[in-house]
Amino acid sequence: MAGKLAGRVAVITGGARGQGEATARVFAAEGAKVVVADVLEDEGRALTRDIGAAAMFVPLDVSNAASWEALAKMATAKWGAPGILVNNAGVVHAVSILELSQDDFERVLRINLIGAWLGIKTLAPGMLAAGKGAIVNIASSSGLWGMNGLTAYSASKWGLRSLTKTAAMELGFRGIRVNAVFPGGINTKMGNITNEAVTELNKHYQRQPIQRIGEPEEVALTSLFLVSDDASYLCGAEIAVDGGQTIGVYTDFLPGAPG
Repeated sequence: MAGKLAGRVAVITGGARGQGEATARVFAAEGAKVVVADVLEDEGRALTRDIGAAAMFVPLDVSNAASWEALAKMATAKWGAPGILVNNAGVVHAVSILELSQDDFERVLRINLIGAWLGIKTLAPGMLAAGKGAIVNIASSSGLWGMNGLTAYSASKWGLRSLTKTAAMELGFRGIRVNAVFPGGINTKMGNITNEAVTELNKHYQRQPIQRIGEPEEVALTSLFLVSDDASYLCGAEIAVDGGQTIGVYTDFLPGAPG
C-alpha cells in the first residue's frame, strides 16, 4: 500500500541527525523521496545510505543563498522540484543576555531564522508552479514563552513563529500550506548536551503534565501529519510537541497538581 507521501519530494534541513534524521526516516517510510540537507556530511551520507534509494544527501549551509540554489538544482535534476520543505536546521547558544556577543546573536539568527526564510524563498516557486506544497518550520517551546539564558535562540524562534504566519498568509491561497511545530525538550544531541541517561533527563520534566523528555520520532510524526493530506485544512497552525510544558505552571497549593 502506498504511503501518505508517495510520489512527493521532501527537503529536510538539519537532516543528518536528531529530529531531522527521524523525520527523514519517517518520510521515506511513507513513500517520499527525501533530500537530507546538512553541514554534517559524514553523518548525512551515512543516513542516506541506510535509508537507501529513497534518500540523497546534499551539503547545505542554510544561511547561504547560493547553497540553497545548488540544493534546488540537485534535487530537481534527480527527482523533480521538491513539494515539501521541513526547516529543521538550528543551533542553540546558552549564555546570559549581558554576556551574549553580537557575533553569536547574529550567527543564531542567520541559521535559525534567515535560513528558514531562504529555504521558503528558494523552494516555494517550484511548489507554486506545481500548484501544491507544504512547509513545516520547526520552532521551539522557547518561541511560545520566555526562557532565561537563551536570548538569541528564543528570539530566533519567536521570529520563526512570525515568519510562519506571514508565509502562510502569502502562500496559502496559492496552494502552499505553511505550519509550525514547537518542540519542547527532545532527546537529541542538542536537547541532551550532557548526554544524560533518559531516566535522569526525565527528572527535569516533572513540572509538566507529561513528565518525561520527548523523542525525535514524536516531532517527526507531527511533521508528517502537517505535510500530508490529513492536514489539508491547516495553514499557519502552531502545534506544541512539548508534553504540555507551555500550558502553564503548576500551583502546588491548589488541587490537581502532581503529588
